[in-house]
Amino acid sequence: MQQRKKITVPDNTAVRTALWRALHMQVDAKPFILEDEVGLKLIAPPEGWQQRPDMKFTKRIRASIIARARFIEDLIIEQSKKGIGQYVILGAGLDTFVQRRPDIASKLQVYEIDQAETLAWKQQRLIELGYGLPTYLHFVPVDFENSSWWEALLAGGFNHKKPAVLVCTGVSLYLTKKAIISTLNDIASLASGSILAMTFYLPIELLDEIDKPMQEIGEKGARDAGTPFISFFTEDEILGMAKNAGFKEAKTISTKDMEEYYFKGRTDQLLPASGEVFLLATT
Repeated sequence: MQQRKKITVPDNTAVRTALWRALHMQVDAKPFILEDEVGLKLIAPPEGWQQRPDMKFTKRIRASIIARARFIEDLIIEQSKKGIGQYVILGAGLDTFVQRRPDIASKLQVYEIDQAETLAWKQQRLIELGYGLPTYLHFVPVDFENSSWWEALLAGGFNHKKPAVLVCTGVSLYLTKKAIISTLNDIASLASGSILAMTFYLPIELLDEIDKPMQEIGEKGARDAGTPFISFFTEDEILGMAKNAGFKEAKTISTKDMEEYYFKGRTDQLLPASGEVFLLATT
């Protein structure tokens, strides 16, 4: 009997993000901003994972991750009701929207773009856990350093003549400005009415004082891991890049906006870290 090849676990960032989403339901007060334990099931971490330093001492970052995921989910649900039928996740990691919200996802064509190893591991775990691979879920493996995600998306069945929602979170930090501009130019060429939701990161001097030490730790850890943080932008610079790429409309969503949307009236002092800014742009 041939032994099935074991596929390695996805990168630490994808795992950490999924575990933060699960930890929210274990340690934060109700009402939950997002209910997502599917990633936890996929990863199946060893007992005591909640005590890892990157889980235990990162409450504000966890809040940012939860708010980010909720914002995107609200956006795609809203746009699907308006008739947009394609949803592209650039740098999908262990996104679980399809598994958690089949009522919405089944009305869309969902394209998850990421490294081949991460997508292969995820597919294997989804099958093992009984979630299956619905026909409306398309995995688009890409070697970001050596090939075009745009060409891979088109080859994967995406219809560039129809509008889409495209999201890209936690990625721009690792890209050069040149690569970001190229990505924005590609996305701006989507069919009229398409929407981009993409996160960017402010320079450390623009962060709240409480968040600067954690940012410094994060930067050091990223350098040591060989995946250094490269790109930081002010909100004006982000809007300028969007305008130059040709988007018809563009605005930024700040940490303060997120607080207003999702954190009012909470009893647990859960608040998102400063520094992450959403670009919301329309073609």
